[in-house]
Amino acid sequence: MKDIVIVGAGKIGSMIAELLRGSGDYSVTVVDRSQQQLDRLETAGPIGKIAADITQGDGLRKILTGKFAVLSAAPYHATRLIAEAAKAAGAHYLDLTEDVASTRAVKQLSVGASTAFIPQCGLAPGFITIVASDLASRFDQLQDVRMRVGALPKFPSNALNYNLTWSTDGVINEYCEPCEAIVNGQLRETQPLEELEEFSLDGVLYEAFNTSGGLGTLCETLAGKVRNLNYRTIRYPGHAAIMKALLNDLRLRDRRELLKDILENAVPITLQDVVIVFVTVSGMRGGQLMQETYANKIYAAPLGGRVRSAIQITTAGGICAVLDMLSTGKLPQSGLIRQEDIKLPAFLANRFGRCYAMAPAMAANAA
Repeated sequence: MKDIVIVGAGKIGSMIAELLRGSGDYSVTVVDRSQQQLDRLETAGPIGKIAADITQGDGLRKILTGKFAVLSAAPYHATRLIAEAAKAAGAHYLDLTEDVASTRAVKQLSVGASTAFIPQCGLAPGFITIVASDLASRFDQLQDVRMRVGALPKFPSNALNYNLTWSTDGVINEYCEPCEAIVNGQLRETQPLEELEEFSLDGVLYEAFNTSGGLGTLCETLAGKVRNLNYRTIRYPGHAAIMKALLNDLRLRDRRELLKDILENAVPITLQDVVIVFVTVSGMRGGQLMQETYANKIYAAPLGGRVRSAIQITTAGGICAVLDMLSTGKLPQSGLIRQEDIKLPAFLANRFGRCYAMAPAMAANAA
């Protein structure tokens, strides 16, 4: 049984703890600065709980010493601290961050490390990166790679057409920070909430727009190999316009804590959500211009005696699958491991990765 530390006892951290402890192969300790948050944790089996402020001293390094791995489910601004403690303690490191600057810091720390550093193990970046890389590998020459992901309420009922389903800090950050893309073969920095598009899937109309971080390390990996590469977040129509008014016209981009307080006190959390993964890749194969598409919807479901949201299931399932592959020797044991280094068939065959199994109709469309 391998000893695992999870930093962060929120919605995703609690789901990770439930999955890992329930497998019977991992001993789990959850670290959070809030004792109240730790007290809310409910898992089928016993887990350790440590209330600690990881920004103070070297307490986290001491906690991680002798542990197999640390999984960060903390806000993106804690990423570097956790990664530094992991390297100092000699523990493997995995996170869920979509923050570009944080990922760059993790990449720097991975240089010369004796353990594995695997950033961006969630949904986007994470699973969508694995899917896009798999589709891209089927072409002789790439043209366009378009990645779209959304975590949406199944029953939208407000002007935003949105409910809080995961980290509010993460949502605000991806709506505010610059985005990466490859446009006509050149790496570009694009603006969040721009390049709005609409599309229909299963008869439902959606919009999609630029957000930060969703490409992970794919821009670097596919540089010089693809004409266009972009990532956009999926929402119901009208969402982007309201968020642009809040962030730009009311200047809440510069008062993120106030915006967080507004959203968390006005926009309800829901467990009745749907995660949409929509990836399209085109290019040359056998002398012909071809296109392949992966489309999938994952819904909330009961797990461990309670209903879990789709974003909890997919995000926690993603990082747990990567950890499982690492612990069984199916991934390198040191240095930086990118999401595109992980093979899609192996991921989907994993007991945790199976949460992404598609309904038969979807599977037929993706074949």
